[in-house]
Amino acid sequence: MTTVKTERITFGSEGIELVGELRLPDADDSQPAVALTGPFTGVKDQVLGTYAELLAQAGLVTLTFDHRGFGESDGRRQHEDSQGKLADLRAAVGVLAGRPEVNPTQIGVVGVCLGGGYAVRAAATDPRVKAVAGIAGAYNSPARIVQAMGSDAYRSALGGFLDRYDEYIPAVAPDGAEAAMAGDEPYAYYGTARSASPGWRNEVTRGSLHSLMTFDALGAADLLAATPLLIVHGKTDAYCSPELAREFYERKPGDKEIVWLDADRHIDLYDVEPHVTRAAQATADFLHHNLSHRPRDPGAGDRTVFSSGTRGGTGLSHVDRDRV
Repeated sequence: MTTVKTERITFGSEGIELVGELRLPDADDSQPAVALTGPFTGVKDQVLGTYAELLAQAGLVTLTFDHRGFGESDGRRQHEDSQGKLADLRAAVGVLAGRPEVNPTQIGVVGVCLGGGYAVRAAATDPRVKAVAGIAGAYNSPARIVQAMGSDAYRSALGGFLDRYDEYIPAVAPDGAEAAMAGDEPYAYYGTARSASPGWRNEVTRGSLHSLMTFDALGAADLLAATPLLIVHGKTDAYCSPELAREFYERKPGDKEIVWLDADRHIDLYDVEPHVTRAAQATADFLHHNLSHRPRDPGAGDRTVFSSGTRGGTGLSHVDRDRV
């Protein structure tokens, strides 16, 4: 097993102090590295900590951190600031590029859930990012929301969020009560011991929902021709649309891969095995191939279909690898 050292760090983003954890696998020379960004309201020692540890065990330097306003970081408390979070990711990439343990030409970004959308948007505008991966990603599109809701309902919802912008509501709640992440499934993770973290708080501003409904991740697809992309997604996901994941993949020009896992729920890719290990393995293989140019498993060729439990036990249900 790879020896991994964890270092607590602080760094600045637009004058705001952020707190992170840098995981450093034991190595004799500089290594490829990734910054990770995670779910809505999430903090660094929940879902992200799990993936960061698995990727570090696979030989990647990883940086998890609390975005502004969440966890241990400074900033407006419990408020989703889309542009601010993109600035945080740029700062995180800069931290990695400046570390002697990291090869500055081999940096990627990995996003989970809402972080998938931030990861692809960050990669689209930062040429230092050489590869990007989304796991159970939210590839939000205001245009698609309007198509689903209708323009009048969409604008009415935005107006309601603006009218009560600074009010706080629960992030999750049981029994169908009002919450930013409504429903039983988010509560099954964040409302129970599964997500236990001293830094997580069950509240968020109503203005955060305005940010979510106006953030365009899907539009980043057309800007990623030069950046290899991996999408890992559950076949069934009621919270981050598999259809948008597929659309993002199809729109993105250049090198890309998509992995479909036989997960039943969105949060299966947070902490349920074997889905988490399979997602991490696929991500580590993709990152090593595209950052450090490590040869891949010869069985993993173009347009290859894996059946669960075959091909050396990868357990990947379906892999498309298109290299243009």
